[in-house]
Amino acid sequence: LKNYEPRYDPTVVKLPPSSPDHKDYYSSSIPSIEEIADQQPHPSSPNRYHSSSFYTRQYQSQQLTPTKVIEGLLARISARKEHSTAFLQIIPEKVIAAAEASTSRYANGKPLGPLDGVPVAIKDEIDLDGYERTMGSPLDFTRKEGGTSWCIRKWEDAGAIVLGKLNMHELGLDTTNNNPTHGTPLNPHNPHYYTGGSSGGSAYAVAAGLVPITHGADGGGSIRIPASYCGLYGLKPTHGRVSISPTLGLAPSNGVAGPIASSMTDLELAYRIMATPDSSNAASSLFAPPTSPPTDSHRPKLLGICRPWFATASPSVRSACDTALAQYTSLGYETIDITLPYLHEGQLAHAATILSEITSGLPHHPLPPSLSPSNKLLLGVGACVPAADFLLAQKMRSVLMQHLAHLFRSHPGLLIVTPTTPNAGWRIDGGANDL
Repeated sequence: LKNYEPRYDPTVVKLPPSSPDHKDYYSSSIPSIEEIADQQPHPSSPNRYHSSSFYTRQYQSQQLTPTKVIEGLLARISARKEHSTAFLQIIPEKVIAAAEASTSRYANGKPLGPLDGVPVAIKDEIDLDGYERTMGSPLDFTRKEGGTSWCIRKWEDAGAIVLGKLNMHELGLDTTNNNPTHGTPLNPHNPHYYTGGSSGGSAYAVAAGLVPITHGADGGGSIRIPASYCGLYGLKPTHGRVSISPTLGLAPSNGVAGPIASSMTDLELAYRIMATPDSSNAASSLFAPPTSPPTDSHRPKLLGICRPWFATASPSVRSACDTALAQYTSLGYETIDITLPYLHEGQLAHAATILSEITSGLPHHPLPPSLSPSNKLLLGVGACVPAADFLLAQKMRSVLMQHLAHLFRSHPGLLIVTPTTPNAGWRIDGGANDL
């Protein structure tokens, strides 16, 4: 690492395309209700979940109203413990007021767009005006000034109805969402398994069919892991792309906000709205509004596979990945072997970085005794990372980013494909004694 400088900020801003054929690439327009409905699975198709367009179609046809939907959801959540465990806080009067405003817009024929009246919910990692922010812990991180994080304001501006704050792994520091303070949401598909974390409440709310879209946050798999374990779609966006201002993240060079959804169409819709550039945020303001890339039949279709990384997955996961790769190759994609160096060292560098950032970002010193024993241990490790080792970790980050840049330059159009997790799920081996 002696020939590399440390890199503290991993934000990479894509340059605009130079081709005149791409002049509309950075259009900020959001698809209409009808366009979104056309992209969703047909209502008669076998689908476990209601999509955003299910709600908007029902509202437009006056078969349902946002108020009726929200009243039903609030009753359902309060009546079933497995649902209420996934939520840390709901303020019914705020939720109903938002639903009534949406109902009025539909009655007047003036919905705001494809997210108007759609129920969503928010991971307790960012600020939501009027709500507490605990980060799934016994601690209080609520801003005295109040306010709502930018990305959620964009959802609200688009008419989404926020049901409340969702459960998460304490401080986001592990990947099961086992939460001894607030309770542990169980996987809706199999209650003997964890949802995964740290955005476990977010994955539960979608997988249980309560909402089609939730907010999550990811610094080391915290969106991708629970989305995988719960059979959903999750996106960890480019670092810096989605603003959470005025919230201050505990792991600013690792963590990002992103969506979890029941369909790819809803995932894209949620992302495009929440990633609206924030002119007050140094990183977000550098990006253009997100949009779907233009269809380019000449773009190379390359899938990069790191075989040693694939080999760490269980046989069932490898089999599922092989099936997916076979489907892609039937569609004209070519697979190539790639090398990702320093996999183990990169994991150590990531751990040293994110644990140091979270420990230094805690407003409570020494560590509060109310935290879980496992998090006391992890934060204790973060507090003991020497400055020299932290700098070496940032050099390792630089090495890995430069290698990835080399791969993308060498293979235009490359998509790097990996298993999301090495296992298909995480069983709660000790049953209730582990919760």
